[in-house]
Amino acid sequence: MMGWGNMMGGYGLGYYGAGNYWWMGLIGMALQFVFWIAIIAIVWGVIKRFGFNSLDNHSNSDKALAILSERFAKGEIDSEEYKHRKESLLH
Repeated sequence: MMGWGNMMGGYGLGYYGAGNYWWMGLIGMALQFVFWIAIIAIVWGVIKRFGFNSLDNHSNSDKALAILSERFAKGEIDSEEYKHRKESLLH
């Protein structure tokens, strides 16, 4: 008797035993790992590119207003130019 492999049409334990294809499970796990890393990287990239632009623009606008106010306080620009530039920065 040769084992269950021949009696069941090649399925089952057979000559090689049940654990001979363990490496196929490792390949499957590796592919799942790569897939999820790729998904996380794509989501991270989308969030970084589009998600926080409004926060960055706001902080840049605050810096520009601070510089504008400083130039006005030093007397480098007059009040008319200050008002015009402030409106353009806020809109």
